[in-house]
Amino acid sequence: MRADNKNVGATTAVPRRPALRSTQAGAASRWLLKKLYQGAGRPPARLSLWDGTEAGAAGRAALAHVRIHNLSTLLRLLSYPDLYFGEAYMSGELEVEGDLVALLEAVYRARAPFRGKGFRNRLADGGLTRRRRNTLEGSRSNIHHHYDLGNDFYQLWLDSEAMQYTCAYFPQADATLEAAQVAKLDHVCRKLQLQPGDTVVEAGCGWGGLARHMARHYGARVRAFNISREQLLFARERVRAEGLEDQVEYIEDDYRNVSGDCDVFVSVGMLEHVGTEHYPDMAEVIDRVLKPDGRGLIHSIGRNRAIGPMNAWIEKRIFPGAYPPSLREMMTIFEHRDLSVLDVENLRLHYASTLRHWLQRYERNADRVREMFDERFERAWRLYLCGSIAAFNTGQLQLFQVVFNRADCNVLPPTREQVYRAEGRG
Repeated sequence: MRADNKNVGATTAVPRRPALRSTQAGAASRWLLKKLYQGAGRPPARLSLWDGTEAGAAGRAALAHVRIHNLSTLLRLLSYPDLYFGEAYMSGELEVEGDLVALLEAVYRARAPFRGKGFRNRLADGGLTRRRRNTLEGSRSNIHHHYDLGNDFYQLWLDSEAMQYTCAYFPQADATLEAAQVAKLDHVCRKLQLQPGDTVVEAGCGWGGLARHMARHYGARVRAFNISREQLLFARERVRAEGLEDQVEYIEDDYRNVSGDCDVFVSVGMLEHVGTEHYPDMAEVIDRVLKPDGRGLIHSIGRNRAIGPMNAWIEKRIFPGAYPPSLREMMTIFEHRDLSVLDVENLRLHYASTLRHWLQRYERNADRVREMFDERFERAWRLYLCGSIAAFNTGQLQLFQVVFNRADCNVLPPTREQVYRAEGRG
């Protein structure tokens, strides 16, 4: 009997501890998942763990299903979601089934009142990420990280007309990407009242489409500065093919080294890579090169408020050194040198439309992207494009075009009629 009792005791006692531990682990994971859902602002999404634990919306109410595949990913998401959501999505430790853009929009809207606040977020920003500075050497490294991935990669999803990696302008909602990018170039030129013979300095020229457009359609002479060798290689090949070498010069140098003078200063999509600490440098360059009756335009992604560094994952993986300024921060460029701001336009929804076109083309070429790089890269850039659409749709990001000239210059027309006239090119 004793032996039997002993055996019975052994067989009934052994499984109890693992079962208890399993129950406790399950309760802990459910609690953690609920905390994550609450921290995300309770979006209309379904969250599930590796063990089947779920939280959030269900059925048709869910915009997407977020699957988290292990405990370490869950803990990292709780500690610093701005960084680790992207890291987990890249690696496949987190998967999203459903509408990723709609999911991100819901999260952005829910978290908007708390953006930039909280001791934990500030601590993580300072300890887990390090913003890369835009010194002369640092800028070249930062630009190389993003823009020198290979022209073949960007040609998969940018427009074929001018290779523009900046916000397009859609006079009609159903315009093609190619037509909208050309419309953007004309929009810029009309704002500047570009005339035959005008000399132009372009700071940050991308693949050179604006400079060639100014030369071909407006008779301008352009010196365009860039520090991306891949982009300059493409631009120089294209300007030779189009027979515009006498009017357009592409220069491999930093904007801070621009010399000479010009009738027009223009920068489209570069200010995001300058950094507020270098805005006095930008102001000094403009003041140094712009003629007394000159005029200028800066086109930049921005934000409504100065709320600190860029998203940590974007800083680490996509745009090192990037900073989208508020309008107030942008104004310091002009205040430093007594430049008058004449016109400000926000093209936020145009950028959301541009990004949707880019994403559609990117998705059509996703297999090719994986062949060129790897699956992590392909997933990262999908997340970047989807997140950007969501950010512009929800007002987390803006797109500012600012026209300016010297304080005593009265050259530009007093109305916007010349910008929106029907005949297109000047």
